[in-house]
This record gives sequence, structure tokens and C-alpha cells, in this order.
Amino acid sequence: MNRRIGVFLAVALITLAPVHAQILSEISLPPNGNNERAEVSQWIGLVKVSIEYHSPNVHGGGGADRTGHIWGELVPYGFIDAGLGPSRAIPWRIGANETTTITVSHDVKIEGKDLKAGTYGLFLELQKDAAWTWIFSHNSAGWGSFQYDPKDDALRVTANPQDAPYTEFMTFGFDERRSDYALAYLQWEKKRIAFHISVPNITDLYVSEMRRQLQSWPGFRPQNWQLAAQFCLLRKVNLDEALIWADKAISEPFRGVPVGREDFSTLHTKAAILRALGRNQEADEVAKKAFGLQGTDPITIFRTGMSLLAAGQKTQAIEVLEFNKKQHPDEKYWTRVGLAQAYAATGDKATAIKNWEEAIANVPEDMRAQVADMQQQITQLKQGP
Repeated sequence: MNRRIGVFLAVALITLAPVHAQILSEISLPPNGNNERAEVSQWIGLVKVSIEYHSPNVHGGGGADRTGHIWGELVPYGFIDAGLGPSRAIPWRIGANETTTITVSHDVKIEGKDLKAGTYGLFLELQKDAAWTWIFSHNSAGWGSFQYDPKDDALRVTANPQDAPYTEFMTFGFDERRSDYALAYLQWEKKRIAFHISVPNITDLYVSEMRRQLQSWPGFRPQNWQLAAQFCLLRKVNLDEALIWADKAISEPFRGVPVGREDFSTLHTKAAILRALGRNQEADEVAKKAFGLQGTDPITIFRTGMSLLAAGQKTQAIEVLEFNKKQHPDEKYWTRVGLAQAYAATGDKATAIKNWEEAIANVPEDMRAQVADMQQQITQLKQGP
């Protein structure tokens, strides 16, 4: 056996002695080579991504320092014939012992390419002077990569390795996490290589899950119908059904439970959805009904105005927040904070600054921590273009 194949088998940690000492053994024994099993998971919204692997270290093999001898030596470049198993051309298993796997709970995109929900064997082909290749294989139950067959490939994507801070144990992780995106990376010794995972239909997944949940226990609470309607409004999706949900928040969603509430907040949610659908006359009628209600507290009106502002309905937001100021002349914090944000959003800096200053002058004791941020808002408005 030549040295190239020998070092590959070293990192694979296949020995003739206790092969049974693995997670697939009938009794519990330490993992082969003391390469501990590891797992890392990351949620991208409703989508769960998990990677399971066995983690070797740089000072493996009896404690020898293998720094500088990992990439291209211990882990060879290209596909090799390791002399074991049916395959004569195998990539790196990414670690030790059983096949490293990645599981995605929903369909995703890897580097812009489709990958269906499921569990996949995860392999890596290294190149000395070119991009490396991540391989997602339908065969996830093998030992290492000795059963690798390219016909099982579900997806291949390329990525360029980067220099990285020293990492003793081979480690997977997630970075650059967003609501619809994350970066999965492998880091070991002084290298890091990653791939992007995106969920382009994340909003649709949320809507589908809300629809399912509203037919179960959460549907007994009228507030959940309004929250689901507001979610769609803010993202301008599924508006026809969102209007039905908004109505259910106002009327009774289920018999035998507390009925929905026709209040300032629920009526304005319905009005905002009608307006988003282009049904402005109906929206105005519903909003007029809300303005005719008595006894709505200033924080509820403030939150309603903020929801309208977030939905892009600035004119209606200012109308609601000016109404708040008129209805509650003695309340000079929440009414002013709302108007400051609304007028800043419309570009009326002078009015926004005036309201920020009035809010600071009337800030409650339990909100004093917000003063620095409000002063920063004033500074930005004065310095802005």
C-alpha cells in the first residue's frame, strides 16, 4: 500500500481491531479512534438543518502534531482508490467512522441549486489548485465513503477553501444566519470551506404552517387569527385568506369559546388588508368604525399605528397616531413616540424631531433606558441628508 493510500486510511480510522466499537455496534463502546460523534443543527425559519459526523483532531494518531500535513496529505486531493469497499474512486468522508450526513427538513437550495428534503451522505472532493466540491449523496447509510458511487449523487456544488484560525477538532457550524438563509461551514486545522443554504419559499412555509395550526388548538384564540392576518399583511402575501383570518379575529372562530373582538386593533387590521387589496372604500368604512369606538388605550392605538407603518401604509399610520394624540391629550410619551417614527418615515424631519423631544421630556421612569436611543434618532435626523 503506498503512503498516499495509507494516510487516507489513517484519517478514515479504519482498523482491523474492534470495528464493532462504533455507534452501530451491538454494545456501547468508545468510537473508533476516539473520534467522538458530533452533531450540529440550525433552524432557518421553520427549516431544520442537521449535520452528524465523527470529529478527528489535528493531534491524532498517538498525539503527533499533524499541523501543515492535513490537507493534501492526511486528507488526499481528488478521488482515490483506498483498497477497501466496492468503490475504486472515493472522495473524503469528512471526518471519521460512519458516513457524515446532512438532514434538511424541507426543500432548500444549496448554492442556488435545489435539494429535496431528506437525509444525505455528505462528502468532499479536494483539489490542490481549484475549487473543492461538496457532494450530497442519496446513500447516507454507508461506512465512510467506501461504498461511494457517483450514480447516487443528489447534488454537487463547488466552493473555495479559505484560510482560517487554527481549529484542533474538525468542526461543522453555521454562520451568517438570516430568516431565509444560513452558511454551513467546515473548519479544521487552518482551513474553512462552506456552502450557502437558502429557503426561497420561507414565507409560504410560514403561511402553510399557520393555516394548519389555526385548525387546531391555536385557532381557539382569536388573537392568533389576527396575528396570522398581520403576518400576511406585512409581507403582502395570501391577502384574500388573510382577510378571512382578520374577520375571524373579529367574529367567533369556534363555538363555545370567547368570541373575537371588534376593537380598534382588529378593525384596523381588516381595514389595512382591504386597502392592500385595493378595496379602499371598504377599508375607509371599517377604519371609520374603529375611530368611532371609545375607550381604546394609547398603547393599543400606538401598536396599531406601528403595524400600519410597517405595512407601508404611512398616511393611515399618521392618521391613527394623530387620533391617539387627540384621544389622549394627557399622554405625552406613547403618542409622541408613534408620531416621531411615522413622520420620520415620511421625511418630515422637523415634526419628527419635535415629537422625539416631547417624548424625551415626558418619558416614564420605566422607559428611561430608551432616552439614549431617542436622542440618537434626533441626531441622525439632524445630520441626515
